[in-house]
Amino acid sequence: MAKDPLAEAGFYFDELNKLRVLEPDVSQKTSELKDECKDFVDKIGQFQKIVGGLIELVDELAKEAETEKMKAIGARNLLKSVAKQREAQQQQLQALIAEKKMQLERYRIEYEALSKVESEQNEFIDQFILQK
Repeated sequence: MAKDPLAEAGFYFDELNKLRVLEPDVSQKTSELKDECKDFVDKIGQFQKIVGGLIELVDELAKEAETEKMKAIGARNLLKSVAKQREAQQQQLQALIAEKKMQLERYRIEYEALSKVESEQNEFIDQFILQK
């Protein structure tokens, strides 16, 4: 088989009979690689879109979790505050009860003293009336 003088010089004809510098099989493989690269780049783009959406979703969920966390901390602090207020109010009421008990005891002693004075005065009046 005689070699084509153009092929020896590095020139080839393609299926459209156009003159090419690359061999037809190298040209075909290059074209296939170009198509595969384009597909790969398209898939990477789709992957980036999906990952971007996922990242946005995760960020949104993180913000919601942070908001709920802050609400929970606020509720816990409010609960502690209410508990401290109740404790302070309970102490105030216990002090008021102790004060009222002391006042009741003073009134009871005063009542007993006044009852004693009343009975002595009634006795004195009865004796005075009987002496007349």
